[in-house]
Amino acid sequence: MGEAGAGAGAPGGPEASLEAEVMKLLPFLAPGARADLQAAAVRHVLALTGCGPGRALLAGQAALLHALMELAPASAPARDAARALVNLAADPSLHETLLAADPGLPARLLGRALDPQWPWAEEAAAALANLSREPAPCAALMAALAAAEPADSGLERLVRALCTPGYNARAPLHYLAPLLSNLSQRPAARAFLLDPDRCVVQRLLPLTQYPDSSVRRGGVVGTLRNCCFEHRHHEWLLGPEVDILPFLLLPLAGPEDFSEEEMERLPVDLQYLPPDKQREPDADIRKMLVEAIMLLTATAPGRQQVRDQGAYLILRELHSWEPEPDVRTACEKLIQVLIGDEPERGMENLLEVQVPEDVEQQLQQLDCREQEQLERELAPEPWVERATPT
Repeated sequence: MGEAGAGAGAPGGPEASLEAEVMKLLPFLAPGARADLQAAAVRHVLALTGCGPGRALLAGQAALLHALMELAPASAPARDAARALVNLAADPSLHETLLAADPGLPARLLGRALDPQWPWAEEAAAALANLSREPAPCAALMAALAAAEPADSGLERLVRALCTPGYNARAPLHYLAPLLSNLSQRPAARAFLLDPDRCVVQRLLPLTQYPDSSVRRGGVVGTLRNCCFEHRHHEWLLGPEVDILPFLLLPLAGPEDFSEEEMERLPVDLQYLPPDKQREPDADIRKMLVEAIMLLTATAPGRQQVRDQGAYLILRELHSWEPEPDVRTACEKLIQVLIGDEPERGMENLLEVQVPEDVEQQLQQLDCREQEQLERELAPEPWVERATPT
């Protein structure tokens, strides 16, 4: 379609032709347009989001973005419109353009995602999860959340929707989890999540074992990992009010049969696991779990609590089983912290240690060499075409 309208002599070239084409679609996206024409127009918009030039063109069209958001929710065009917004938000290079064209987009998407009656709330959540990966849209979204009624903050509504089974009967809302993970990179979001009076972390913990969606599990684990950067809260996180460590260790545990002496060192929830116990199947999530535990070992009391709860035993078996080199490397580093000597006096908090510039450069070089070695190990073998019998 685009090629037919953009010949070699077309004024303005292909981009101008595409823009004119998009402008022709607007009347068919308006309320009251014929349903079949509206559906065809939205399908064309969705097709355009499948290529870079198409996405770049659409991202700057304020009227078109607004029209996509205002389609009747029960219609098939609304579904395709929601998917088009997901595709647009998936391109980080377009986030600034999207916000410039439609500054209210994050707030409207948030309203859709948290509306228990909206049929395409999952797509709205996915678009927000994509948008919130970058600092500027993430800040805009935090502002939208802060603008909610004081008695029922936007973040509270988000957490409630994520943690309430059947919150939206027509949308699973798995993508609220990576959205929350992205938001938890901001100090204000972590302050909300770690408020002892709100019991937010406690509500999230069971979702580390959520069986039906790796997207939801990964988002929740990413949120918990980001919370673990706040070392002032480690005592509370590891203490009886939250007891986070068993929830981080259980997905990493397999069906190992420990000795009675070793079994007694483990938290009750990790003792005598069934023979069919499976580890978290997603390598990225396993790595985030290990990283979260590593963060909890930043202080001397944290390291002692992690040791006392038998984390080493689970990590030892994980290391023996782990097929992914980068996860195994992360596991090795954590094991070294647990079995190694304590740091010198004044350096007990590993998150606050000032590393000399020359040492930091050496560590960066080591990390680079380690990454290169990892990439060599993960490089695919050359594909060889084999003759087939005739």
